[in-house]
Amino acid sequence: MEKALFNVIKQKFPKMSKGHKLIANYILEHYDKAAYMTALKLGVTVGVSESTVVRFAFELGFDGYPQLQKTLQDFMKNKLTSIQRIEVTSELIGDAEILDKVLNHDIEKIRRTLEETSRENFELAVEKIVGAKTVYIAGARSSAALAAFLSYYFNLVFPNVRLVSNSSANDIFEQMIRIGEQDVIIGISFPRYSKQTVNALKYAKDNGASVVALTDSNASPLAEIADCTLLARSDMASFVDSLVAPLSLINALIVAVSNKKRVEISENFNKLEGIWEQYHIYAGNEDNI
Repeated sequence: MEKALFNVIKQKFPKMSKGHKLIANYILEHYDKAAYMTALKLGVTVGVSESTVVRFAFELGFDGYPQLQKTLQDFMKNKLTSIQRIEVTSELIGDAEILDKVLNHDIEKIRRTLEETSRENFELAVEKIVGAKTVYIAGARSSAALAAFLSYYFNLVFPNVRLVSNSSANDIFEQMIRIGEQDVIIGISFPRYSKQTVNALKYAKDNGASVVALTDSNASPLAEIADCTLLARSDMASFVDSLVAPLSLINALIVAVSNKKRVEISENFNKLEGIWEQYHIYAGNEDNI
């Protein structure tokens, strides 16, 4: 839809009103700025009323301006450099009440993730993971932290879990040399999408493995490869990626898988509790005892 938007604007441009042409020209030339403007600010910028901007969105086939703005933002998330991210979020958030704004922003991302994530795809992902011989997990750059978190807990559940590290582009294929039809790979990536993760999923797919993608959109390059896609809303907070909603979805995935493997988990944790106590893994009140 993102790329199609610009084609729609160009096709409709000759028959647009003067005010709509002003908006269209601005979006085509400055889509990076328009994506984060309110209808009022966009109108002021090009010299038209807020209602004209809203009617422009309707003319393009959107339900309203927020939907047009979201489409532009989705397109931009994978295009902005780190410097541009800082500039955009500085304008959006400002310097006042940063704590409130960032946390409320994250709350909104979790709410939208709950609304938009397919329950059917979630259950399918759980079944593929539970039934796999080996679970591979791939995530690069900021998503590497999510991949490591998921790998840590899955290693407590399954005997064969492999975290595909991203030390170099060539190493990932060596780490996945034995992947096959009985295995599943979980790929995690958000804008800006990691080519390493995309290549890992392609390699797994070519070798017959099931592919689960955890990403932000069905237009994501990961979703194009995956057998099932779990959508979690992410966004940028300055140069930082906001990954609260993806982490929450990962928590749900861990809990759902654990419920399917209760007997094995009980046995594993009985052993682990003994080891943790014997070797004093956790800080406690053993000195008092």
